[in-house]
Amino acid sequence: MKPAALLALVLSCLALTACTGPDQYPVSGQECGPNDPVKELDAPDCPPAI
Repeated sequence: MKPAALLALVLSCLALTACTGPDQYPVSGQECGPNDPVKELDAPDCPPAI
């Protein structure tokens, strides 16, 4: 990958994550909260990466 393309990719990812507030998920835009089920996950709950 060309350095300019890599830089553009990194900058676009940073720009997308900067568009959400601290209480929202960056991809879905859903609000985070104290009752969020993600907070109860541990590493063994996740499938292994292949």
